[in-house]
Amino acid sequence: MNGVNELLVQIAEKEFPQEPEDYTGEDGLLYCGKCHTRKQRRFEIAGREMVVHILCKCGQEERDREAAEYRRREEMEHIRRMKGSSIHDRQLLECTFETDDGTLPQISSAKKYVETWEERLRNNDGLLLWGDIGTGKTFYAACIANALIERGVSVLMTNFAKILNKLSGIYSDDKNEFVASLMRYSLLVIDDFGIERNTEYALEQVFNVIDERYKTKKPLIVTTNLSIFTLKHPEDTAHKRIYDRVLSMCVPVSFIGENHREKESEIKIRSCSELFEEGEECIREI
Repeated sequence: MNGVNELLVQIAEKEFPQEPEDYTGEDGLLYCGKCHTRKQRRFEIAGREMVVHILCKCGQEERDREAAEYRRREEMEHIRRMKGSSIHDRQLLECTFETDDGTLPQISSAKKYVETWEERLRNNDGLLLWGDIGTGKTFYAACIANALIERGVSVLMTNFAKILNKLSGIYSDDKNEFVASLMRYSLLVIDDFGIERNTEYALEQVFNVIDERYKTKKPLIVTTNLSIFTLKHPEDTAHKRIYDRVLSMCVPVSFIGENHREKESEIKIRSCSELFEEGEECIREI
């Protein structure tokens, strides 16, 4: 008897747990007392008839559930790792469609962007989210980023301050490789565009990143406090060639309205005013 057959015999002779409600059928095999399907089967090994344990119907269903739960946990862990490496501001991980409070009217278009992602990717449809500070641009962009990552899409959400810091710390030969690595993401999200340094070096690097994205024909989402007028009427040639690239790649979406951060501050002031004898006015004067 070869080694494989010996192993099969050992498995066949191994005793398996039996539940109190299990019973022996007319064929002499063990049956599950719950689903009434066989928990044993006969087959021949090296000329010997053996009886081996098999999963009954409900046992198989339980194993399938456990396997599905394991895959779900593995997927959630994979998504967590992806978000950790793809969204550079940890606070933005909490910006999801589920946490939306309904005060941002543009959020429905963000959901549609995600729902039609394959078409957006195919058509290289980017977005330019412009408007005043605190109007929800970053939240909108982060909702899209988080939702797409959960779908397994490669996304990077960062800003040019971080990109420029990275570029300044590597040798010139590696700069091109770093910029190329940004292009491997299916979606690149640049937050707070326009607040980075305006040095000649910085503007050149910003243009390189935007221009490479333009050449790869992959979607780009940009959030900025700059107005459309400023973007269309730049102060010099260096800014013009950057803004022209952005406007050619991205559909402008305006965010004009109340400052949500100021509103949150007002709510916090009211909720904490009772802690101070002087009341709200004392807090406001700080």
